[in-house]
Amino acid sequence: MSNTIPAGTWTLDATHSTVAFQIRHLAISKVKGTFEEAAATLITGATPAESSASGSVKVASINTNQEQRDEHLRTGDFFAADEFPEITFGSTKVEGDEEELKVEGELTMRGVTKPVVFDVEVGGVVVDPYGNTKLGLEAKTKINRTEFGVNFNAALETGGVMLGEEVKLELDLQFALNA
Repeated sequence: MSNTIPAGTWTLDATHSTVAFQIRHLAISKVKGTFEEAAATLITGATPAESSASGSVKVASINTNQEQRDEHLRTGDFFAADEFPEITFGSTKVEGDEEELKVEGELTMRGVTKPVVFDVEVGGVVVDPYGNTKLGLEAKTKINRTEFGVNFNAALETGGVMLGEEVKLELDLQFALNA
């Protein structure tokens, strides 16, 4: 395994990738979920500054392991999946080294675009048993959901609110170098 990333165009191997999130619930625990349908492309250059990333998830593919909650999350109270079927990201700057990167870009959700920065850890580069060059990345960031128009909440009798505003995004991604 190597951390030297070859230049080229890479496509997300969605079968071996996870796009996950977590949010504080009832101020005492966290609800976690994933988006089951994701797509992404990396273009790597000779240096990180010559590289770029873009990706999207299908909002309707949200999965928190509770169908009733997932249906509610697809409504206008949260993601408005019918009106805004995708959440997208496009990088504007990549910097760092072959182990850790900062990827700045624009995240668009519910028609609102805001800048975000992902901290990216490079897992390495390998050639799989089928001769495909694969790249592993772990990317993390935090966003405030209300900045994207996801404002639903409910007051608790004991004080506080049902849902936190901070959402952690955690991406475990595997890419295949296009031949």
